[in-house]
Amino acid sequence: MRRGDHGPRVAALRDLLARAGVQPPPANDAAEFDGGLEHAIKAFQQVRGLTADGVVGAQTSRVLDGARWRLGDRILLFTPGHLMRGDDVAALQERLVVLGVFAGPVDGIFGHLTEAALRELQRGLGLQSDGLCGPATLRAMAALARAVGGGDPWALRQQADVAVAGISLAGKVVLIDPGHGGDDPGVCVAGVAEADVVHDIATRVEGRLAATGVVAVLTRGAGAGKDTSARAALAEEIRADLVLSLHCDGHASPVPSGVASFYWGDARIGSRSAVGARLAQLVQSEVTARTGLTDLRTHACTIDMVRMTKMPAVQVEVGYLTNPADRGLLARADFRDAVAEALVIAVQRLYLGDEDAKTGTLGLEDVMSFAGRG
Repeated sequence: MRRGDHGPRVAALRDLLARAGVQPPPANDAAEFDGGLEHAIKAFQQVRGLTADGVVGAQTSRVLDGARWRLGDRILLFTPGHLMRGDDVAALQERLVVLGVFAGPVDGIFGHLTEAALRELQRGLGLQSDGLCGPATLRAMAALARAVGGGDPWALRQQADVAVAGISLAGKVVLIDPGHGGDDPGVCVAGVAEADVVHDIATRVEGRLAATGVVAVLTRGAGAGKDTSARAALAEEIRADLVLSLHCDGHASPVPSGVASFYWGDARIGSRSAVGARLAQLVQSEVTARTGLTDLRTHACTIDMVRMTKMPAVQVEVGYLTNPADRGLLARADFRDAVAEALVIAVQRLYLGDEDAKTGTLGLEDVMSFAGRG
């Protein structure tokens, strides 16, 4: 749904926003998607780490539906094949993290790991270990939480995995996700399509990583497309160490330009990929140093591709196709080569640790040398 739409679904959307704590301004017609409702949607999207475009698509609908639940509104339990999702689940997971029985991630999905952590807590509190989060369990947790604080074991676990992985890229598995594809070209301006540009960059990254001994896998071919859940499932299937999702941006104005990188994170304890944040920062520094694109910095977000993957994932928006200068650069093969090299070097620098190098100084030959060191 978007501005200009009209009907009962729009009225239901207003009600859902209100239940999520966002009250759009009064309207003459509650069934009209007007400017006030669009502004309220943008505000909600920005707070929740989504693309603030005012359009209610699949991701915004999912987050809106989850935002209507508060911990205690319903009994939470593990239901295989139909997992409970929502802000109440995320709040429960956060409490379990703080109490030291759940290592994360805090993703708002009541899966078997959340159930196991809840049962462990119930046993420790002398409650019936039934895996149901109801009034008795909530009362016991509330009393305990006043005296207990905790850290972020999910972040520590990811950092430890990288620390012990060694500096060589050989043998590591990287999923490269060129966005859009198939019937969805993405942003398309003056004959330059986002799906084509990012697929070309992805194949250049794939070739360079493969040369260093990395198992590099693309989520799609040149003319194919997959939905986000299928791409995320592929990352789990191949047991990827990292995910690089590639996109270009667009805007109604031709002025915006530059590169931005996104990683999974929000304000909850256990809802942040520390390694994803580090990789995003390395991607930004390498791409801007090697291409001259404007640095639009790194941002925590909850967009599906970085949220649905359990391993560290970064989504890179490489330039604005609606900006003539950025579009001209992205149309050049040598520029896409520079972007691809920057991404490979960023991946290598993630594993270097104390042997880190100055931004923009490493080359593919250095990565090959590290691969030989094991």
